[in-house]
Amino acid sequence: MTDTTTLAAPETRSSPEEQSGPVRLVDRSRTALVPATRGRITDGLWAERRRVNREVSLTTGWDRLHEAGNFLNLELAAGQHEGTPYVGSLPFLDSDLYKWLEALAWTLADPDLDAQATAQLEEFLTTSAQVLEAAQAEDGYLDSWFQVNFPGERFVQLAWGHELYCAGHLIQAAVALHRTRGDARLLDVARRVADLVVRSFGSGPGRVDGIDGHPEVESALVELYRETGERSYLDAARFFVDRRGHGLLGGHSFGGHYFQDHAPVREATSVEGHSVRQVYLLAGVADLYVEDGDETLRDAAGRLWHEMVATKTYVTGGIGTHHSDEAFGDPYELTNERSYCETCAAIGSVMFSWRMLMITGEARYADLVERTLYNGFLAGLSLDGQRYIYANPLQVREGHMAGGNDRDYARKPWFKCACCPPNVMRTLASLEHYVVLGGADGLRVHQFVAGSWTAPVGDGEATVSVETDYPWDGRVRVRVEDSPGTWGLTVRVPHWAASATVTVNGDAVTAEPVEGWLTVTRAWAPGDELVLDLPLEPRFTRADSRVDADRASVALERGPVVYCFEAVDNAGHRLDDVVIDVTGPVAVAPTDADLPSDVVTLAAQGHVRPRPAEGWWPYADASAPEPAAGETVTLTAVPYYVWGNRTEGAMRIWTPAE
Repeated sequence: MTDTTTLAAPETRSSPEEQSGPVRLVDRSRTALVPATRGRITDGLWAERRRVNREVSLTTGWDRLHEAGNFLNLELAAGQHEGTPYVGSLPFLDSDLYKWLEALAWTLADPDLDAQATAQLEEFLTTSAQVLEAAQAEDGYLDSWFQVNFPGERFVQLAWGHELYCAGHLIQAAVALHRTRGDARLLDVARRVADLVVRSFGSGPGRVDGIDGHPEVESALVELYRETGERSYLDAARFFVDRRGHGLLGGHSFGGHYFQDHAPVREATSVEGHSVRQVYLLAGVADLYVEDGDETLRDAAGRLWHEMVATKTYVTGGIGTHHSDEAFGDPYELTNERSYCETCAAIGSVMFSWRMLMITGEARYADLVERTLYNGFLAGLSLDGQRYIYANPLQVREGHMAGGNDRDYARKPWFKCACCPPNVMRTLASLEHYVVLGGADGLRVHQFVAGSWTAPVGDGEATVSVETDYPWDGRVRVRVEDSPGTWGLTVRVPHWAASATVTVNGDAVTAEPVEGWLTVTRAWAPGDELVLDLPLEPRFTRADSRVDADRASVALERGPVVYCFEAVDNAGHRLDDVVIDVTGPVAVAPTDADLPSDVVTLAAQGHVRPRPAEGWWPYADASAPEPAAGETVTLTAVPYYVWGNRTEGAMRIWTPAE
């Protein structure tokens, strides 16, 4: 490993105009690309999703957190209530508040937030900060579950207690508030927690040689190091990464794989266990590499990302097959009806892939970020911003029986385990930071979102504005607003867009994309425009033949958007009986009045498969001739992320194409 004993403290910045996001690199950071210093989303799908987030989701989140008892639990820890039992049976309820506070912090920096909403959020923030300050123990400890139920206990129940997990989310909320407002109220609380962690964990007498059952604190500690310059936080993050995989969490029913405690990170050959834990851990591994330069960490992160995407990722970008343990399955075990695809796992995948994009500059990471954002992530939030879904199936059969728990396939206002709703909020609130990157060679637009961004290019900074109605329209217009001279303006050409074209000031660019990027280097001047035209013809996609659940079936896609068939749009035809004609035309169809008007709906051709005669035995002799194709039908497909917003019913992405 790299010797870090001689490293100086990083240069830190807290200038509000820099608008640093969830990752703020320092001068010594080892990445090929760096985040934009300023960004604003102004129009299109993501601007609308962010508007709903700040106007609806965030404010109703305040109410839901009070109704669910999250605030009361911290008040109990502060001694503000007596004789009241802890609300809930989960040890990580504090983290729901912390993720919501992180969303609030990023939202306070949103220029589209009006004065009245700002005042309301500031009031929420003040109340929250006061509760946390009152609840924090003298030694810095802050965790309401243990303070109420196990007073005086520190870092004993590490497998399931989530103490460090909660601390990590508190740190990230505190860093976000400090970066957006220069407000240190939460940062002071978080640093006292982090200092206790530093004092408590490590090798040697009186220290805990342990790790948290749920990775999260690793990335948080690296970011706190970047924010404060305190190297002990980086050392603690390194300790937690290095000690995972040594069996420290003890015996448990799911086994070490569930906690990623079965093998050291550098030796692991595949992603395993609880999917959110795995990608959160790998995001922390990527963060640690960036500061330490340990190439074995980079190699491990790249190897595990590739294995995850090649063998354990759904077409939506979702991850996690098993319901019982919210975990990855075997390679190519990608079931549809029982797909788990937790919304938090999609968010963790985006966090991990975005870091790998910065480290390597490879477009494949940006491709997965895009796929996951439009499908696996966005499906987790209803269009009205008030209902969520925990597990995201790729198929719901006719007659599906709901179980009445968080894992049902109906959208709900909140959950007993409400990790996903505030996670969605903080991701949307910080999304402008995931769009543009800069670097020595120039500026890269890797996500196609309408707005404006400023990013480092060589020794200066360039500002571009992006005009687009993507993903509904394939034209992406990038206009140079400010330029330091000669630099490369790069746009990503997605893997599905082989026939994409680019013009500069109306003149065709003949250069071919190189590994997913197309770069035009010139002396850019304000007013210059690069226009990327991406083909958005609908296309059918087949899965790897080793994915048994999808054999002889296809998925319908258009641009980055995965489509599904819902019963509500295909009345009179059971989706279980439908067969798609992949040779037939697919056309844009009228959009249902109950969906946003800009959503592109598709019409595909198929037929209804005749059912066998009713009887007591549902199997037939395979040597008998297949029944003739049934009624020809036109089927309506909608983007997967809008499913379940109008009514409950059957839905499927993968459809037989015999």
